[in-house]
Amino acid sequence: MPNPNQWLDWAREIQALAQSGKTYALNDWQIERYDKLMGIAAEIVSQYTDLSHQAILENFKIQTGYATPKIDVRGAVFREGKLLMVKESRDGGWTMPGGWADVGDYPAAAAEREVWEESGFNVKARKLVGVYDANRVKPMEFYHAFKLVFLCDILGGEARTSNETTDVAFYSQEEIPENFAGERTRPRHIRDAFTALFDPAVPAVFD
Repeated sequence: MPNPNQWLDWAREIQALAQSGKTYALNDWQIERYDKLMGIAAEIVSQYTDLSHQAILENFKIQTGYATPKIDVRGAVFREGKLLMVKESRDGGWTMPGGWADVGDYPAAAAEREVWEESGFNVKARKLVGVYDANRVKPMEFYHAFKLVFLCDILGGEARTSNETTDVAFYSQEEIPENFAGERTRPRHIRDAFTALFDPAVPAVFD
């Protein structure tokens, strides 16, 4: 069966090759060739989204250095056997709290910070649930990403929303909302988080 998102795979790979190639280009001729490749990648994306070719191309051009995946971190936080979920303000979907790791972050500390900012709970990461390939499918999440999910313990705080979230709630495994927030949390992340909670000896999963 054909992959309906094959265009995104092609565009990602072309953009990454162009970005990395331009980083190590030896002359203006090579730079021009890589710029042309980047333009082709932008044209592919613009054909399948509502974003303009120029806007996409400008975003591509500010990505510098060797192209590598971005890092998304999530906190799997439990209270009385129920998983903490937040409702995203931008699309109304539910997700485990988290976001992009910042430069200079320790991965676990980034997850702890994101949980605090999005839900109001002060937590401590104690175990890595898993490392996942997180190919993004939304137009504004073009770049390839890896997702790190950490099992976290609540140290304090109380539920509160933020400028990124409109609701904060705990759900049992049977109650998890079906309207997820894009690719930020998927059913397998939920399953693995509950498995890590119920079986402390289970090793971290990885793609």
